Amino acid sequence: MRSADLLRFNLQLLLRHRFRSLMILLALAIGVAAVNLLTGLGEGARAYVLNQFSLLGNKTLIMLPGKKETSGGLPPLTGESPRDITLNDATAISRLPGVTAVAPLLVGIAEVRFAGRQREVVIAGTSSDYFSIRQLNVQQGQPLPAMALDTASPVAVIGSTVKRELFGNAPALGQWLKAGDRRFRIIGILSSKGQAMGMDMNDLMLIPVASAQVLFNQPGLFRLLIESNNSDSLPAVKQRVELLMQRRQNGVADITLISQDAILSAFGNILTTLNLAISGIAAISLLVAGILIMNVTLISVSQRTAEIGLLKAIGAADSDIQTLFLSEALLMALLGAIAGMLLSELGLLAMRLRFSDLAFHTPWWARLLALSIALATSLLFAWGPARRAARMSPISALQGKVN
Repeated sequence: MRSADLLRFNLQLLLRHRFRSLMILLALAIGVAAVNLLTGLGEGARAYVLNQFSLLGNKTLIMLPGKKETSGGLPPLTGESPRDITLNDATAISRLPGVTAVAPLLVGIAEVRFAGRQREVVIAGTSSDYFSIRQLNVQQGQPLPAMALDTASPVAVIGSTVKRELFGNAPALGQWLKAGDRRFRIIGILSSKGQAMGMDMNDLMLIPVASAQVLFNQPGLFRLLIESNNSDSLPAVKQRVELLMQRRQNGVADITLISQDAILSAFGNILTTLNLAISGIAAISLLVAGILIMNVTLISVSQRTAEIGLLKAIGAADSDIQTLFLSEALLMALLGAIAGMLLSELGLLAMRLRFSDLAFHTPWWARLLALSIALATSLLFAWGPARRAARMSPISALQGKVN
């Protein structure tokens, strides 16, 4: 039988049994759409997380207080550890060879008030180097001025959301606002930046780190960002920082140093593994669709025994009968897979429109995997019934008897 004739015959068969064909196509489409959609969501999340950490650049170290060996778990997220990172530590590190910039970071939440308006805002105490390390720009005014780290100055740079919520359309530069029990003069407004490393840069207030220590009564630093000359010198800078902190902390460097490459590698491996696991779970639905195909093919064989007998009587070989049923299963798998891919692309498009910061997309390997599993399961589960049809006796089949 020619391929064109086989295709036409199977299409007519699918149209003749519309409800049965629709159920199989729907099951396959859901399975393929689940694989593509979940993989696309995972890839979007993976790209977003990696992009957030890549903003640091490949010549920056993040220094956290504490380490796994002393805290018994992950490096502390609150800035609390047996040994704090201090401003004196930051100043000493800034003098090391190969270090071009050091930005301390102390983070807290406080109520900010102006002219009867109030808003809870994340306040980050830092230095002027933070703007260059994090690639922050101001749309109005100026960034935090360069000053000694232990100098508490009542100046602040605010994000665009803070400006809009507290000042509306009125000018904010030069105005004094109150944060907690302290007053700060606004000297700059950040350019719109969005989310970055877990912080909404538009809903943020930056003040000198010494001012933040007074405001939150917290001497220890939350983080320390250290920038080296270039990426090649980063390992040497890391070693110098560890040796320096070992001397300053009585022989035990109770810190954790993380580079962008280490973060990207760790998150990349975790998210890739998670993505594969999600794809595997979604692929189970294709196995369920394969079982449905097997049951439907068995029913089809029992309903078409007379047709099988007639084909054999006019000289059709066993391989022709088997090909007839397998091609029907493959055609349904192909149509279902195409429908599933279209559904998943529509779903991902809707997600991209809803969350513009996340680039949801299905990688080529996931599409190929979904299509391959759909075709493979269809062949696998239709093979037994098709083989059974091919082995029927012509006389028994013409009499409607199923062996």
